[in-house]
Amino acid sequence: MSAPVFVVLSQSGFEVASGARTMLPGAEIHGLAHRVAGADRDFSATLDHLRALFTANTPIIGVFAAGILIRALGPVLSDKRAEPPVLALAEDGSAVVPLLGGHHGANEMARRLAEALGIEPAITTAGDLNFGVALDEPPAGWHLANPEDAKPFTAALMAGARVRLEGSAPWLAGTRLPFSADGRLTLRVTERAEAGSETRLVYHPPVLAVGVGCERGASAEEVRALVRETLASAGLAEKAVAALCSIDVKMDEPAIHAAAADLGVPARFFDAARLEEEAQHLANPSDLVFREVGCHGVAEGAALAASGGTLAVPKRKSARATCAVGLAPAPLQADGIGKRRGRLSVVGIGPGSDGWRTPEADRWLARATDLVGYHLYLDLLGELAAGKRRHGYELGAEEMRVRVALDLAAEGRDVALVSSGDAGIYAMATLVFELVEREGRTDWARLDIAVTPGISALQAAAARTGAPLGHDFCTISLSDLLTPWPVIERRIRAAAEGDFVIAVYNPVSRRRTEQLPAMKAVLLEHRPAGTPVVLARNLGRPGEAITVTTLADLDVADVDMLTLVLIGSSETRALPRGDGGTWVYTPRGYAAKHPDEKSQ
Repeated sequence: MSAPVFVVLSQSGFEVASGARTMLPGAEIHGLAHRVAGADRDFSATLDHLRALFTANTPIIGVFAAGILIRALGPVLSDKRAEPPVLALAEDGSAVVPLLGGHHGANEMARRLAEALGIEPAITTAGDLNFGVALDEPPAGWHLANPEDAKPFTAALMAGARVRLEGSAPWLAGTRLPFSADGRLTLRVTERAEAGSETRLVYHPPVLAVGVGCERGASAEEVRALVRETLASAGLAEKAVAALCSIDVKMDEPAIHAAAADLGVPARFFDAARLEEEAQHLANPSDLVFREVGCHGVAEGAALAASGGTLAVPKRKSARATCAVGLAPAPLQADGIGKRRGRLSVVGIGPGSDGWRTPEADRWLARATDLVGYHLYLDLLGELAAGKRRHGYELGAEEMRVRVALDLAAEGRDVALVSSGDAGIYAMATLVFELVEREGRTDWARLDIAVTPGISALQAAAARTGAPLGHDFCTISLSDLLTPWPVIERRIRAAAEGDFVIAVYNPVSRRRTEQLPAMKAVLLEHRPAGTPVVLARNLGRPGEAITVTTLADLDVADVDMLTLVLIGSSETRALPRGDGGTWVYTPRGYAAKHPDEKSQ
């Protein structure tokens, strides 16, 4: 399920949503166009927008009358178990009502919003009101094995039936449930795979830790099958597993992560020294394993280290993998187990405006714990940077930025390295991989590294002026800080001879103004003086300016460090617009194609 969305129809509603969103990390605010300023996203048709969010399984908090939500969503309701939470929040923040999905997140959201607003949530579900607990919404990490029986079970309680508790569950024991040692109903708490019924609800606490070892490149299918068979053979419930664990040298092993995802639990890792501390408790210590990785057992050691308890299942083997299960004396918190694999997201945010940032970039930024980047780029993130550790640097500290980002991720953190434009075009992505290769550090090599694209300056400039990149083009950076000028000059001549449209990055700097005139001289040898040239400055930001000139009139005095220069090919055209401006486009040759079609 995605992050919730506040839908607001007025500026006063926006102010309430802005204050309340801090309780729901990653939440967005969508505002009615022309009425709401500052929203993350605008919409014009309220009912259609609400239905679109609902259909996309997005939790909705409507900051307006509940009737609007009812009229909008009534026609599309179909499956209460599959639908997202929907809440109505009064425009003045005086009331919050879970309307749909009360036991699937809406009640909890209402409680958190109410806490932020200093009010009482208007929760109406029977279990919460009468017994102080929602039986089909156990705490994080716990699972109800038979949720389909929760409704008749609750109905029996409402009719006066009494209940007995088998096992330990403080979150149940502290409620207003009518407990009795001879109750007709049963709440069973166990790590074992047991069947429930309308009179018996079975809860699985997170008390199992699965330890796994495998050869490099073992198949995900083999590891997943071994884990499932190990649990099933011992009669243990998969939903009682808190984490799947291994040794840190397997942090980048796809089969380990696939098996963890299969169980719906996080993967956690220990170093060899920590696993060796469990040597005296292993059922199957191995000298061979010790010689290879520095501890006498990976699967059993990891299961014991994670659980802090005993072995529920000693090591089992398949052709290329091993598995063991540890039983904890109390429910486990996955965040407190071993070390997670760190993630480095290299994020291109485009020119900087919210509208030109991709939804994937927003999601990766929202999930990050740490943001690393140039100060200005982090400032451009606005609310997306709220609540995160910020590591801002000045221009020129590119390598330091990347090293810090890699080191933070190696600590197990979720780090976003922020670039403007596209991170892979003259930006941070290439330096990440260069450092990983050059340094040879195993902790960096094991990271989960991913790159998401942004709108580059060349795309933005092209879109603002028409379609100058409609045919073959190239990019050339005129900065000679990292590339010798003779190399740059050779590429300029090649591009000129090839008649490419050229997107010129870093055209000038305070100390470097001679390269652009030199490039102009080379190009004039190969294309007409009237070739269109686009000067695009501050794209997507306040002060954006687009100028169309010609190659002959291109003047370095009109260009600065914030300017992207697009130089057309010999085929590029300038087309006057009705408003006095100029469209620029480069034809692909469709005009030449039509005569052939007519002759067929």
